[in-house]
Amino acid sequence: MNYLYVFFAFLVGLAITVQAGVNANLRQAMANPILAAAISFGSGFIVLVLLLLASGSSVPSLDTVKQVSWWKWMGGAMGALYMITVIVSVPKIGTANLVSLSVAGQLLAAVVLDHYGLMGFALHPANGWRLAGLVLIMAGVLLVVRN
Repeated sequence: MNYLYVFFAFLVGLAITVQAGVNANLRQAMANPILAAAISFGSGFIVLVLLLLASGSSVPSLDTVKQVSWWKWMGGAMGALYMITVIVSVPKIGTANLVSLSVAGQLLAAVVLDHYGLMGFALHPANGWRLAGLVLIMAGVLLVVRN
């Protein structure tokens, strides 16, 4: 296992939690959750365009873009729903509840995707260790949410 990726995955987890608070505060300042999400995605879009330009990566042809299946475009829509959920939910249920519930949902989906090799992922069977980890995460979520 490459520990650099493990470290970055951990840092991204920290950033997602901080991002929830930042976006909830932006919502409060803008008095509109959809506007706050649009601003958040807009600033993210600008950063991504700058990174794309700086990387010198090539852009696919229009014909290649047209051949992409419709469902492969849904990541952004899912991200928007996640962002709106975070912005609206954090003030109501708190950051710890939101993060623990979303991590539990992510882990459950990840175990299913890995087990069946869905969406082109490599097969990683849902063995006893993974299922025990899933049960422990769910138990931890219950403890956090009970508060």
